[in-house]
This record gives sequence, C-alpha cells and structure tokens, in this order.
Amino acid sequence: MATLTSLIPDVDVLVGLAPEELADVVLWLSNERLGHTGLIHLQAIASDIHGSLGASDGYPQNRKKDAELAVAEAWNWLLVQGLLIPEPGMNGNNGHMFLSRRARTILADGSFKTYARSLAFPKTLLHPSIADEVWLDIVRGDAETAVFKSFRAVEIAVREAGHFPDTDVGTVLMRKAFDKTTGPLSDMAQPEGEREALAHLFAGAIGSYKNPHSHRTVSITDATEAQEMVILASHLLRIVDSRR
Repeated sequence: MATLTSLIPDVDVLVGLAPEELADVVLWLSNERLGHTGLIHLQAIASDIHGSLGASDGYPQNRKKDAELAVAEAWNWLLVQGLLIPEPGMNGNNGHMFLSRRARTILADGSFKTYARSLAFPKTLLHPSIADEVWLDIVRGDAETAVFKSFRAVEIAVREAGHFPDTDVGTVLMRKAFDKTTGPLSDMAQPEGEREALAHLFAGAIGSYKNPHSHRTVSITDATEAQEMVILASHLLRIVDSRR
C-alpha cells in the first residue's frame, strides 16, 4: 500500500509544497484508505509521518511537527473546497470525513491539478459584467462556456455602446464600431494607426474566440489558455466602458 512517505520520501519536499499541491496527494491517499463505512480521518494519513512501530519508514524525528502541519494544511484546504465533507453526527464531530461528489469526479478523471489551478484564478481580474458567471464556469472546468460567454459579452457591450441594431454581429460589428474614421467607439484623439489597430484587435478577438464557438463545438483543454482568453475579453470590455 502506498504511503505518504513512499510518495514523497523527502520531508523537505513535503514541507515545501503549497497546501493545494499537497492536497492532491492527501486526497488520493484518502480515497485509497476509505474504511468499510466510506469514511476517512486525518490521522489515517498523518500516521505515515511517524511510520510503523519499530521501523524506519517515517520522517526524521526533528521534522515530524513540520510534516504534520503541512498535512493538516492540505487537509483543511480539501475541507474548505468541499472535497472532504464531515460525516453528519458524532463521527463528523470526531473528525471523520467522506469524499464529496466533486472529489470523486476529480479522482475519476484525474483533473485535480486543473481544478486547483482554476480555483487559484483571481476573480478580481474579470470585468464585473462577467465575473460571477464566467469565474464559476472556469472553476467547474467548463472552459468552452467561459470563453464563449466572455466574448459574447464583448459583442453585446460593443453593440449597446455604439447603438447598433441586433442584426450587426461579429467582426463586421467590431469594424463598424471602431472604424478609424467613422466608428462611434473610436477615439479620434488617438493617432490613426492606433485607431486602426484597435479595430483589428476587437475584430480579431471576436473572430478567433467568439465566432468559432457560435458555429461549432470548440474544445479547449488547457485551463490556463481559457483563463488568458477571458482576461482578454475583460480588457476589451473595459475599453468599451471607457468609450461609452
């Protein structure tokens, strides 16, 4: 049976891990050690720190406290994220947990790192008009929906700010709105080249990230890439705000 010390033999590595990084290992071990009742206790993982009685498979004596703290932080991270849920009643009061449905899904599809990275994505980077909904899509791992909603919001914002009809859509709308000589959202105080470049930026972003999602199923497998896309959409939304 795998142990904490066999998976992370070097206690310095264990202590150096961030709680969400160590939580990946702790969750896996928790699933491996579920009792017949389907419950797991922190002590079932922390006992690996001390090793077997009379054996030398634990961490060095002078580092056990550090290791215990690191494991406790990882355990608490899992609790805060709703991946470990206290068993109702006396068992829960005594620290016994069961794995949430989300935890089981993450274990089944091996998506822990993607999930943790999504949680670390700061909601404050997103434009207020899309922050709540899109951030939840990112956390759920629904990258395609997050990207589509973000750039659809850009299209709607440009249409409303420029007072265009609903029939104006996509790249054509962007080029009308930011036309270097007639665009209602073009800043005529800027040099002509910059006005033209901004029109290209909006049209290119909508053409690359919104239009494909409108016409066919587009798969985005990299969570970081999706985060970068929605940040770009937020930046474009803030530009529109400044031109209203």
